[in-house]
Amino acid sequence: MKDYLRKHPQVRTIRVAAADLNGQARGKRIPSRYAEKAVKDGTRFPFSVLSLDIWGEDIDDSPMVFEQGDQDGVLKPTERGFMPMPWLEAPTALLPIWMFRENGAPYEGDPRHALNAVVKRYKARGLTPVVAMELEFFLIDDSGKTLQVPPSPRSGKRRKAAETLSIRALDAFDTFFTDLYDACEAMDIPADTSTSETGLGQFEVNLMHCDDALRAADDAWLFKMLVKGLARRHGFAASFMAKPYAEYSGSGLHTHFSVLDAAGDNIFDSGGPKGTAALKQAVAGCLAAMHDSTLVFAPHENSYERLVPGRHAPTAICWGYENRTAAIRIPAGSPSARRIEHRVAGGDVNPYLMLATILGAALVGMEDEMEPPPPVTGNAYAMDLPQIPSSWEAAIDAFENSDMLYRFLPKELIRNFVLTKRQEMHYISDLTPEERIELYLDTV
Repeated sequence: MKDYLRKHPQVRTIRVAAADLNGQARGKRIPSRYAEKAVKDGTRFPFSVLSLDIWGEDIDDSPMVFEQGDQDGVLKPTERGFMPMPWLEAPTALLPIWMFRENGAPYEGDPRHALNAVVKRYKARGLTPVVAMELEFFLIDDSGKTLQVPPSPRSGKRRKAAETLSIRALDAFDTFFTDLYDACEAMDIPADTSTSETGLGQFEVNLMHCDDALRAADDAWLFKMLVKGLARRHGFAASFMAKPYAEYSGSGLHTHFSVLDAAGDNIFDSGGPKGTAALKQAVAGCLAAMHDSTLVFAPHENSYERLVPGRHAPTAICWGYENRTAAIRIPAGSPSARRIEHRVAGGDVNPYLMLATILGAALVGMEDEMEPPPPVTGNAYAMDLPQIPSSWEAAIDAFENSDMLYRFLPKELIRNFVLTKRQEMHYISDLTPEERIELYLDTV
C-alpha cells in the first residue's frame, strides 16, 4: 500500500471510506503524508456511523448512540488497497476500509463483514461462489424543475424516448462512456458490456464474473461511486435510484452466481439444461428467503415504485428457465456455465448486504436440501403466485420478524437496519414527491 503513494507523488490527499448499511461511503479526508498512520494503525469513528439514515443523521432510538456512549470502532484497510478517484479534479487516492472492534473482532454491523462471514461458510464446505453483476443506471439532467435526459454532448439534442439496445444512444454519450471505461481500468473494476436500456436515458454496464464475492461487491460499490462522480464532471447526474420516472421501467441490479467445488467444477452443472440438485436447492433457499429479505433488495421508499407488474421487475416469488418475468431465472447456455440469476434487487441496494443475503439464502437451501416449487413458464405477472411485499412498511416488518434471515445475517445488523429504515420511513412522510426524488437522486 505504501508503494502506491510513492509511485504517485502527485496524490496530495487520500480518502478512507467504508460502506454503511445504505451503501453510502462514510470516512475521512487525510493529507497523504499521514496516510501511513491510517494504513498501520487504522482510523476511528463511531460504530453508529455505519447505520446512519439516508440523510446521514443518527438513529434516534439506537442503543449505540447515547446508551452505549457512541463508542468508536477501528477501521482497517481492506485487501483492495489504494486506488485513484478519477472523478475528482485533484489527484486523490481512495483507501477502502472496514470496521473492527477494539479487540480485533469484526464489527457485526458492517455489511462487508456480513458478506465475508457468508463466504467463509462456503469455504468451510470447500465451495467458492462465482459472482457477476449487471448494474442499471440513469443519466439525468437535474438542473431544472423536472428531470430529463441530458443533451447529447455530440449533437446537443435530447432523445426523449426509451432506446432499448440502441447504438445511437450509446454513441450520443461516447465521451462519458470512454472516460468511464478508462476510469474502471485505472480502478481495476472489470467493466464489460454496456447497453442502452428501456428507461429514459437508462444504461446498463455488466461487471465480469469473479470468484471472490467480496471483491465482486467491492467492484459494484466502487462502480456506483465512480459513475455518479464522473457524470458530474461531464455536467449531468447519474443515479442508481430504483425509479426516477414513473412512466418508465426502473433500474435493477441483477446478480448471477454459480458455485465451484474444491476441484474447480461448477456444482450447478448437470451436463444438460436443467442443472443439478444443488442448483435447485440453492434456488429453493433464495425463494424461501425472498419475502423476508425484500427490504435488502428494495431498501428505500422509491424502491417499491419499481416493483410493479409488467415493468420488467419481478413481483412474484417464483423461478423459471430462461424466463425474465420470474424473480429467479436460470439462463440458457453452456452447461459448464450453469448459474442462477437473482433479479429482484434495484440499483439502489447496498451490494455487500445484497450479496450476503443472496448467497446466504442459497447456502441455507443447499444445507437443508430444500426443494423448490415447479418452475414457471409464461408470464409470471399473470399467475396466482406468492408475492414480494408491495410496500416499504410491509418489507420492514417482514425483515424484522424473519426467522430465516438470522441464519445468515448477524443479529446486530438486522436490528440496526430495521431501526434505520423505520426512522427513514417516519421522516420521509414529510417530504413532497419532488423532495423525495432529490433525496434519492444523488444518494443511492
